[in-house]
Amino acid sequence: MHRGLHPTDCGMHCLWDQSAFAGVSDYDSWSRELLNDADIARHIAAGHFVPLNIGSDGAMDVEVRVGTDSARAGLTDRETKHLIVASEPYRLQSTGAVGVSGIEQVTLPLERGVGTLSLPAGEYAVRVHLIAWDEEPGMQTDEGPAPGALPDYVVLVNPSAPGGAYRTNANTFDRPE
Repeated sequence: MHRGLHPTDCGMHCLWDQSAFAGVSDYDSWSRELLNDADIARHIAAGHFVPLNIGSDGAMDVEVRVGTDSARAGLTDRETKHLIVASEPYRLQSTGAVGVSGIEQVTLPLERGVGTLSLPAGEYAVRVHLIAWDEEPGMQTDEGPAPGALPDYVVLVNPSAPGGAYRTNANTFDRPE
């Protein structure tokens, strides 16, 4: 499990397989891999990158939980009560180490503040859940979240099922029509 506060000034947070971005070490190499929508889409389709994208800058509290075939990761009753929206599953192909950060921090070596998650090599289905932590009574203070407040995102990572369909859109959630 990982939980941390992660900032972005580019409007998108993400989970990313570190080995897929081994050649990204500065702005020039980053821009070749992630600057354009088509590049992001390519990494999503390859399973290297899962967007946590609501198109907003700022620091978001992200909790990532990993399940197994026999003990699937899921939401708690409290999280379900305050769920705003859940994504369709994204494919994540792990080679062992996954980063959690704003998109601009997808570089190696890891920048300060990038979360890390040890994830055994394999293919996973990742669902992103946006939580209305501030709607829970007593969890919002004048200074921000109260101790014990739910995170902004709960990200569930479970082994993928054979033949699963995966979302490839850079927008994590469909916009209401």
